[in-house]
Amino acid sequence: ESPDFVITGTLEHPALDEASGIQAGANGVFYLHNDERRDVFVTDATGRHLGTFKLDGARNKDWEDITRIPREDGALIIIADIGDNDSKRKTVQLYFFEEPPAGEYGREREVIHKVKVRYPGGPRDVESLAWDPASNRILFLSKRDKPPRLYAVAVEEALARDEVDAEVIAEVPGFRPPSREDLLNHPRRGWWVSQPTGMDISPDGRKAAVITYRSLYVFHRDEDESWTQAFQRPPVEYVGPPGLHDEAVGFSADGK
Repeated sequence: ESPDFVITGTLEHPALDEASGIQAGANGVFYLHNDERRDVFVTDATGRHLGTFKLDGARNKDWEDITRIPREDGALIIIADIGDNDSKRKTVQLYFFEEPPAGEYGREREVIHKVKVRYPGGPRDVESLAWDPASNRILFLSKRDKPPRLYAVAVEEALARDEVDAEVIAEVPGFRPPSREDLLNHPRRGWWVSQPTGMDISPDGRKAAVITYRSLYVFHRDEDESWTQAFQRPPVEYVGPPGLHDEAVGFSADGK
């Protein structure tokens, strides 16, 4: 049974016209980016614009997701420059920077670390990335593979090195294929409605949300199992929210 999707607001900044990543931060804010431009946008839960900053030391080849790693000495945020529609990039790039202090959202931030990531078996089209607090790994979910593949990189390794190899940890078979109605109603995009375009893991590490062009899928992980196991069970599917270009999904800071 699908929940009622509640519109809490509209993204206020006019340049934020193709949001490809969203991440809850401290103090009730959300960080967003487009898949073009070297800007990070800060909003509240209503979409009100709170500031924009550039990321010094980063390029935007194709930013596709964003995640956050809480730490005692200040959270790290990761921009995932991982988009690869043609599966041609030998490596993709992660940019790490420190979360801005409350209210300081207009000043340029500096990349404190960047790491190249290589997939086993060659380039992959990937648009979904999340930090997993249970394993302290960064998870990547491929887009065009059937079924999508889940990759992992340990945070400590990513921070200690300039280049890392991702590990395949699972195939994720639970996405419903396009229906006849999908193909008839959306001739151009109907074939793509099941492809993952964004992912987030709840702060307690027990839920993973994956957005596609048709549906929102939520996977649940039991306390004694890994995501490799949890992603084998059928997810809960919520058809909608309606749209043909949804590419960003995130939990709120309280995990709700």
